[in-house]
Amino acid sequence: MTRVAAIDCGTNSIRLLVADCDPATGELVDLDRRMTIVRLGQGVDRTGRLAPEALERTFAACREYAAVVKEHGAERLRFVATSASRDAENRDDFVRGVLDILGVEPEVISGDQEAEFSFTGATRELAGSDHLAKPYLVVDIGGGSTEFVVGEDGVRAARSVDVGCVRMTERHLVTDGAVSDPPTAAQISAMKADIEAALDLAERTVPLREARTLVGLAGSVTTVSAIAQELPEYDSEAIHHSRVPLTRVREITDWLLNSTHAERAAVPSMHPGRVDVIAAGALVLLSIMERIGAEEVVVSEHDILDGIAWSVA
Repeated sequence: MTRVAAIDCGTNSIRLLVADCDPATGELVDLDRRMTIVRLGQGVDRTGRLAPEALERTFAACREYAAVVKEHGAERLRFVATSASRDAENRDDFVRGVLDILGVEPEVISGDQEAEFSFTGATRELAGSDHLAKPYLVVDIGGGSTEFVVGEDGVRAARSVDVGCVRMTERHLVTDGAVSDPPTAAQISAMKADIEAALDLAERTVPLREARTLVGLAGSVTTVSAIAQELPEYDSEAIHHSRVPLTRVREITDWLLNSTHAERAAVPSMHPGRVDVIAAGALVLLSIMERIGAEEVVVSEHDILDGIAWSVA
C-alpha cells in the first residue's frame, strides 16, 4: 500500500482525499475525504481574474488540508486545479499561495487530462460489474466546465466544454448582482440554449449517443440523487452508485428552477454553498440525459479526486 494525498481544486469547491492505494489489486482505501465550498471561480467569467476574497477562502482551506495531510503522513501529494484557474489572468497569485502553504505547485491541467482522471476515478471499480453495459459516458459537471468521456476499459474520446453550475448561474441567472429568485422563463431559456450549444460542441469529438451507461459525477449530480432519495442529510454511502431515472431528474430540475432560495436551502441534504447554483447544475444534467436518451444516471461519489490519487500511486 502507498499512502497518497490528492487535492482537486475546482471552480466551486476544493476537495481532499488521503488514501492507501494498492495498484496491484486496484484497492483504494479512504482515510480522509473532505470538501469545502470556496467558490474560487467567483466572477471569473465576467472579470477574467480570481477575486482576492475567493483566493483567501481557497488558501484557508489549503491550510486546513495541509494539517490533515501531515497528520496522516501521506508519502506523496498531488494538487490539481481545473477550470477557474485555467481561465484567470492572475493565476500566478494562486500558484504562489498554494506552493507556500502545501509545498507543491498546483498543476493547472487541461480539459482532456481532467476528463481522463474523472473517467479513471469513476469507472475503475465498475470494471467487474456485469449489469452496467459499456461503453460508459462519464459526465463530470463542475462549477466552470463539464467533462464528457466515452470509453470501455479506457478513454476512447473526451471533451471539456465551458458550461458548469457556477458559470451558467453567473452568466444567465444573476440580475443586479443577485441570483434571480426564482429565474425568469427568459433566463432559463437562454441558459438552456447555452447548454445545448455546448453539447453540440462536445458531440463533434465525443460519440455521446453511443454510450450505454451514463455515469454522473460531482456535486450537482450527487445533490440531485440526495433530493431524489429524500435523504434526511447528505449520505455518501446512499448516494454512491444510486440510480436516478430521467423522470425524477426532470421533476427535480423543474422544481429547482421554480423554487426560491429559502425553499432550496430548506432541503436537508443541500450544502449551503450549492443553494444558488444547483438549479443550473441540474439543468446541465437533464439536458445531457435528454440529448443522449438516457433513461437513468448512475451516480458516483468516486471521480476526478480518485483518478488523481491513482495517478500518484
